[in-house]
Amino acid sequence: MNTICLFGDSIGKGVVLDAIRGRYLLLKNSFANILNRTGINIKNYSKFGCTVTAGKSIVEKNLNNIGSYKYTILEYGGNDCDFDWESISKDPQGQHTPKTELPVFEKCYEDIISEVIASGSQPVLLSLPPLDPKRYFSWISRDRNSSNILKWLGDIEHIYHWHEMYNLAVTRLAIKMQVPLLDVRSAFLKTLDYSKLLCEDGIHPNESGHNLISGIIQSYFAKADFQF
Repeated sequence: MNTICLFGDSIGKGVVLDAIRGRYLLLKNSFANILNRTGINIKNYSKFGCTVTAGKSIVEKNLNNIGSYKYTILEYGGNDCDFDWESISKDPQGQHTPKTELPVFEKCYEDIISEVIASGSQPVLLSLPPLDPKRYFSWISRDRNSSNILKWLGDIEHIYHWHEMYNLAVTRLAIKMQVPLLDVRSAFLKTLDYSKLLCEDGIHPNESGHNLISGIIQSYFAKADFQF
């Protein structure tokens, strides 16, 4: 039996923001790559920009392979709770919905967990790392009407609260489905200034953040006494 497979979004993929060049790139020392170098072999199916609905399609496409992995790490939510900020910037009075509305997010994620269990692999969920609302607001407002975006939000801190609702949904799913949840969020929040663990966009963990995530995963499997 192989060791672990990973399904997730850009965080799982190891995408970080190059602030100098203003573009995203793949981090050599992503948490998955760090784990691979320590002997925890991970097959990474994560995809940049992936929502849970797109993730479900990727999981189902690879169901025949998933059963050969003892553990399947799942990491979704950051893109699902995001909005079309360009549309909001142009029409702050309009009705705007997230990429995946919360009830759909929970149902789809539950379906993924059920499919992984049925395949014979053990799902392990990752909670969402916290975002930095001020930094994230600056990022989504670049070259847009920031006043309109703020008008729609009402408060910059609302970004954090909205993001937290999706994290709470992941926690509820872990309890409901009785699967392990690795609390990445709390580990970030315990640091003196968690924003130092994030890129300039305020949402993607930087190299230090990925190092922290790898430590959390390593600790879990050490306690599980999983032999690689």
